[in-house]
Amino acid sequence: MTTDLTIRPRSAFDDLGFAGSIDALVAQTQELYLADGVPWVVGYSGGKDSTAVLQIVWRALAGLEPQQRTKPVHVISTDTLVENPVVAAWVTHSLDVMAAAAEEQGLPLTPHRLTPTVTDTFWVNLIGRGYPAPRPKFRWCTERLKIKPSNSFIREMVRSHGEAILVLGTRKAESSGRHARMAKLESRRVRDLLSPNDSLPNALVYSPVENWSNDDVWTFLMQSANPWGYSNKELLTMYQGASADGECPLVVDSSTPSCGDSRFGCWTCTLVEKDKSMSAMIQNDEEKEWMLPLLDLRNALDVADDRHLRDFRRMNGSVQLFHDRPIHGPYKQSAREDWLKRLLEAQAWIRENGPEYVRALDLITLPELEEIRRMWVVDKHEFEDHLPGIYEAAMGEPYPGGPLDEHLPLGSDMIEALLEVVGDDRLHFELVRELLDVEQRHRAQVRRAGLFESLEKALRRGFYDDEEDATMRAHQRKAAIDRTPPETEDGSPDPLDLADGYVRAKAESAQ
Repeated sequence: MTTDLTIRPRSAFDDLGFAGSIDALVAQTQELYLADGVPWVVGYSGGKDSTAVLQIVWRALAGLEPQQRTKPVHVISTDTLVENPVVAAWVTHSLDVMAAAAEEQGLPLTPHRLTPTVTDTFWVNLIGRGYPAPRPKFRWCTERLKIKPSNSFIREMVRSHGEAILVLGTRKAESSGRHARMAKLESRRVRDLLSPNDSLPNALVYSPVENWSNDDVWTFLMQSANPWGYSNKELLTMYQGASADGECPLVVDSSTPSCGDSRFGCWTCTLVEKDKSMSAMIQNDEEKEWMLPLLDLRNALDVADDRHLRDFRRMNGSVQLFHDRPIHGPYKQSAREDWLKRLLEAQAWIRENGPEYVRALDLITLPELEEIRRMWVVDKHEFEDHLPGIYEAAMGEPYPGGPLDEHLPLGSDMIEALLEVVGDDRLHFELVRELLDVEQRHRAQVRRAGLFESLEKALRRGFYDDEEDATMRAHQRKAAIDRTPPETEDGSPDPLDLADGYVRAKAESAQ
């Protein structure tokens, strides 16, 4: 006969009991706070781990005498602007309540909502620049949306004070990889309880709940009242039905895991197979059905093969091969315009059909729209300037942006005439359009420096007949590279230009 003995995982509260363990942790936090004048930066995502850490810091500050609260504590929360709207609203309101409570209680604690710069936002990169939806091998989003905003704030603290202490909700029990990283940093501690941060010089990390289990965190939150007046029970309700992965931590370097299947992630995330948390919210609560357009758009972005939506040329116009096929680059103009149309239509539908608190929801902000418009017209030479029209058709209202501060070389009538002349030859249209735009922008300059370089770049980019022609020439170029001898001074054409077809050999041109 075999007896199954279930062993309960060890809790961080076993030795001293719950109350004794919390009191000891608060006392430890107070001792660290009083040890020096280095400002603290507390990472807060609104999730369970960061909420538990902030409650401990709050209790530590509240337990000190007013004259002992001498150094600032900054609470930073990074909003990627594509957060799950329910969670984003929760966190934003939490920061407002937190600021009022800290002032009322006389605590030196200041919340900050950080956002990426307009040129780094998700939609400016995807719709403006044409970056394809993020993939594990092209994860362009984490650095721009999460790491840069938080690191910029922390570096400013370091510049102002020479040093900063980060208080984070990282836990060893989150994963074996996290345990190994934290243990490695722990071995390099220069002060008790403070670990170094490899990506942020002069920033030390304090992780008060590093040895807590998932159950320990919830035990603490359910038995300890939130000191700034928010509801931990509502937080638990938000977690119910979501994956066990947890939350998006404050990301300060590339070693921090991505949000994965967690509830507190970006609704646009295509790094996972399915947005389980948003699906669960919609399925479990009829009042959340207004998020269906977001789920549909996210699923549309997440296609296994999106080459039909992307240019066969890379961002710089070059054609590169992988397994004898072109490595596709940014989204085509038609795809970028379609993504914007879908996004704005989802925004309009949610505003009209969603609950009161999303009637003014901005899925994309006006500064983002203005930057996308500038990128399309100026950087990509798409001087048709379609963005205002797309906005008005989707939103049913005039475009709120100002006039474009650029002199467009052709009017709409001329664009239609050009399209009629070139027919279905899209590459020919793009080439002529770019050449006209380049010439127009250099016309008013006293010195037309860079004109010929820009014209040559446009010609090289639009030289091909189609993708098949570009692939053939890329193969010829590769063969030429393999057999090209060392450079000579005889003035003969570059073999690569010959292979590409940009120039012809003398014998051929003499015929």
